[in-house]
Amino acid sequence: MGKIVVTEFISLDGVVEAPGGEDFKYQDWSFQFDRGPDGEQFKTDEALGSAALLLGRTTYEGFASAWPEYEGELADKYNSMPKYVVSSTLEDPGWNNTSVLSGDLAEEVARLRRDVDGEISVPGSIRLAQGLLAHDLVDEIRLMWFPVILGHGRTLWTATPDKSAWTLTEATRYGKDSLVTIHQRTR
Repeated sequence: MGKIVVTEFISLDGVVEAPGGEDFKYQDWSFQFDRGPDGEQFKTDEALGSAALLLGRTTYEGFASAWPEYEGELADKYNSMPKYVVSSTLEDPGWNNTSVLSGDLAEEVARLRRDVDGEISVPGSIRLAQGLLAHDLVDEIRLMWFPVILGHGRTLWTATPDKSAWTLTEATRYGKDSLVTIHQRTR
């Protein structure tokens, strides 16, 4: 049975937009802070521990244009693992081992949970993450917090149909500037 895990870099004011280089007023804002070698290892271990990626189209296009050019353990993992991109317009994804999900989000995720054994990681993919949260489809949220208030930009949190309860299962400081919190859905 698959487990949906949303993982985001996030500012103190909840902004998750463009932490690593997209066209944004504060490009690479997350890289201005020290997460130390242990924080880098946390992100690597998180990726290596995933059974599959579930991505929105914009994040998918960024990953698909970058990762095939890299080598090493993490690149090998990303390039070979199953990837699912949610899009109503993408027809030929091109990146190895990628499937397009264009149907009802709740039905597609239910099928993924049945078909994939292990963590289904949702890195970035703001609109997708918001949709998953709105449909109560997320099992775990991993946030790497950075000590900055950006003042504008897309945030993870939007209105949802109802409240949901979460349990803080871990809080770890990495480097001198970042904090990772892990929250599991209380059912």
